[in-house]
Amino acid sequence: MALVPYEEGGGWAARQLHSPWATFHFASRTIRLQQDWRRLGVAAVVWDAAVVLCAYLEMAGIDLRDRSVIELGAGTGLLGIVVTLLGTKEPAGVRALYSTCCARVTITDRVAALEFLESNVQANLPPELRPRAVVKELTWGKDLDNFPPGAFDFVLGADIVYLEETFAELLQTLEHLCSEQTVILLSCRIRYERDLKFLKMLRDRFSVYEVHYDSSKDVHIYRAQRGGRKDDF
Repeated sequence: MALVPYEEGGGWAARQLHSPWATFHFASRTIRLQQDWRRLGVAAVVWDAAVVLCAYLEMAGIDLRDRSVIELGAGTGLLGIVVTLLGTKEPAGVRALYSTCCARVTITDRVAALEFLESNVQANLPPELRPRAVVKELTWGKDLDNFPPGAFDFVLGADIVYLEETFAELLQTLEHLCSEQTVILLSCRIRYERDLKFLKMLRDRFSVYEVHYDSSKDVHIYRAQRGGRKDDF
């Protein structure tokens, strides 16, 4: 699941977490997601890191058409939904004639969250795009034989760096999914010293760069790739 802590406190943020619905506007569409804190906890609410990464992908105009994308720890499915929608839109200045291919998106989480995740994905994608987004079980380090090694152009994760006991399995999963060309984008809030420890572990195996920081939400986006490549998207 999307492994993030519940941040205690009242106010607007806490009310948003416990609200049964969360609404966003990305890719020229309104996305309305069901939330269910009582039943599924942190896996069933939208966290700032997912919102910031969605905004970054849209504002940066990253071309996702005909790309293979996998999301880890998808939770409510916001990021995977937005990627599927963006994968059908051509960047500014590119004629529609050339945008005949759509992104192929795999949206993953642990088995307990899959039914909830699937319902949000199906409810927010138009019928013609639903076959492009596949919801699939993935427990880090355990289900890797179900995913072809190095087969993805992008690996995405929002607020999945939290529990230190998952770090080794997460790194194992990233190494399995990535080729030399794969771009990893991780969006996270640095809450604890152990979060920095994970970034150090990641840098031991990948080239890692911070590509965006949202100061209003205190969310960082890191890009990682094997070797020293700095290719454009």
